[in-house]
Amino acid sequence: MQDDELAQQLQTVQQQMSQQQFATALMSLELLLKSNPELQEALYMAAVCQRYQQQFVHAQDYLKQLFECNLEHGRGHQEQGYLLREQGLGQQALAAFQRATQINPALEASWRAQADLAKVLDRPDLAQQPLAQLKRLKAMPKALVAITDLLAQGKIVKAEVLCRQVLERQPRNVEAMRLLAGIASQIGAMQEAEILLENACQFDSSNSQLQIDYIQLLRKRQRFHEALQQAGKLLETDPDNPQFQSIYAIEAMQAGDINTALEYFDKVLKQLPDDTGTITAKGHAHKTAGNTAEAIACYQAAASVNPEFCEAYYALANLKTYRFGAEEINAMLALEPLSMRLLDKVYLSFALAKAYEDGKKFEQSFQFYQQGNALKKQQSGYNANSMSDELQKQSRFFTAQRCANLNGCGDPAADPIFILGLPRSGSTLLEQILSSHSQVEGTLELPNILAYSKELRRHQVDGEKLGYPEVIAELDEQVLTDLGSRYLEETKVYRNQSPFFIDKMPNNFRHIGLIKLILPNAKIIDARRHPMACCFSGYKQLFAEGQEFSYSLSDMGQYYTDYVELMEHWDNVLPGQVLRVHYEQVIDDLEGQVRRILDFCGLPFESACLSFHETKRSVRTASSEQVRQPIFKTGLEQWKNYSVQLSELQDQLADIIDHYPA
Repeated sequence: MQDDELAQQLQTVQQQMSQQQFATALMSLELLLKSNPELQEALYMAAVCQRYQQQFVHAQDYLKQLFECNLEHGRGHQEQGYLLREQGLGQQALAAFQRATQINPALEASWRAQADLAKVLDRPDLAQQPLAQLKRLKAMPKALVAITDLLAQGKIVKAEVLCRQVLERQPRNVEAMRLLAGIASQIGAMQEAEILLENACQFDSSNSQLQIDYIQLLRKRQRFHEALQQAGKLLETDPDNPQFQSIYAIEAMQAGDINTALEYFDKVLKQLPDDTGTITAKGHAHKTAGNTAEAIACYQAAASVNPEFCEAYYALANLKTYRFGAEEINAMLALEPLSMRLLDKVYLSFALAKAYEDGKKFEQSFQFYQQGNALKKQQSGYNANSMSDELQKQSRFFTAQRCANLNGCGDPAADPIFILGLPRSGSTLLEQILSSHSQVEGTLELPNILAYSKELRRHQVDGEKLGYPEVIAELDEQVLTDLGSRYLEETKVYRNQSPFFIDKMPNNFRHIGLIKLILPNAKIIDARRHPMACCFSGYKQLFAEGQEFSYSLSDMGQYYTDYVELMEHWDNVLPGQVLRVHYEQVIDDLEGQVRRILDFCGLPFESACLSFHETKRSVRTASSEQVRQPIFKTGLEQWKNYSVQLSELQDQLADIIDHYPA
């Protein structure tokens, strides 16, 4: 069925429902669902029809199917609220309406229902926020309410068009600027988002939500010191505001000032002792600093305050070294997934998967890993074939001849050492080893090279967008040199006094050609791990963002294959410019591999690199606890515990596995 025809049928059903012809509408919907069983709008409308006919059990069945397709369906949770309210379950209904407005703050009916239920339940305190939001929505222009609604439904293109129309009429409408900045951030146009928020803050300097969005954007761009500065300005406007204190603490933590972060988290907790988000964030600060016992205590405290706060369980699992007790596992299993946010369900899935893995119950473990990844993929627009095309463009453009012709441009500084490859490939271990050297400091997974590639993708020559990397052929040497100098200038904020620093963004392997053009003397290390171990370790890891290929074993296998092929290309067109370091060889011969790495970087041998686990520094990646321990071999073949479930992945990677060093 064509999309237009489907839309027409749904519109007909809506008309039937508006005329209260619920039985007729339901028959039409059931026919639609026979050929489109996961059609979310039809499932939602069927639930509404069943509720109006007092068929509550059938209505709940449709909502269950809807949430299995999309746990973040705002109107679905609103309908869940109506269904519960009609059955006299006021407290549960209130929670459903609250969930609906968390997903879609434009749902006026859900805010009104919350205020009404707060009155019925004799909880006037719970009516304050809904009433304030209703007042705000009524005062907001209808176009902005519509944009908010479209964004909540994931209709970004329509929201952007409408947002730009508003700004054409009202160029200084700060709420439209804020919404458009959010859209720009989602699609990766970070520079446009920053300009919009910066200007909006100037137009309305007292608007705290604008300032908060601006701070969060700076953090997303990993400009942590600027974000901290802005958070400080926000805090000055109301020093006792717990939200502002929390924001300042988070930015201090991101900027590496753990003591200040802990101080302000404690200030928040004095006012809000049961705030699970703050308790967990305090745990993250301790984890980053290497205070594992304190981190565990915080995460356990958050779970104790609110057993449904699943981020706390995932944070414990993500320590890698923590083992859940039977009581904790039972508490997680007792939670009702349908009442959760999608992200909480994801957290719960990954935490239970880790708990069962530690208990050597690998079949149950894999089921939860599979469930968590499927939920994440539900939100993702990742297309494995499109990524393959992107990587093949690099190979087609960066020929040996082109690399030779462009040789000699760029900033000649030799400061950066890029460690790249796939996540969970041992790159954090290599970073910890190298940053234990007196002349090298570790920084972060810096976003700069990825940002430059996005800028070049939108770069115009003679009014035309040529795309990336093709546009590079039209740039003169000075532009490339300036880009290298810009990288060095922008990354100064992450450095102290050491002559060399590490950029550990794994995805930079896609842009080695660009790196060598703008920073010809930079060192590049490819951290590689056995295909099965690397892929399954990535599948088990819940990444914050940027690794969307990891939500499917098939996508993971294709990405690993594309990575190997592109790295072979770089070896051919840039011979000797990339050092490949195999994780297993580092485990087997630490000193030999350390000397090899240091020689490649032009650094003298230092024994501190062998006792890397004793180096005191903040580590923010998933391997933070593991790199604070001596070398161990227990993780090398963990994937074999899941060999049955991973058989298709193993077949997909068979040729690469055959050629992987024994």
